[in-house]
Amino acid sequence: MSQQTPAEHELASLIVSSLNLEHLKAEQFAPEAPLFGTETGLDSIDALELALAVSKRYGFQLRSDNADNKRIFSSLRALSQHIESHRAH
Repeated sequence: MSQQTPAEHELASLIVSSLNLEHLKAEQFAPEAPLFGTETGLDSIDALELALAVSKRYGFQLRSDNADNKRIFSSLRALSQHIESHRAH
């Protein structure tokens, strides 16, 4: 299993706190593992809440009508890379 980058760990911490996932620790998110429909138990409502949290933290919108959302939200690593390429610097 690959290690989280610092940006991935920060994002995993945001996921845990914004979605109230007390049963999970940020370190438990494998960077390449699917974010949704797995042991995390995340669903489409969580995706909306996560998109809102990301926009507040990183300063850009994750739009619900983006055709790439399935890829963007596919894993912690994919979401982190998307954020890093679009965040307000």
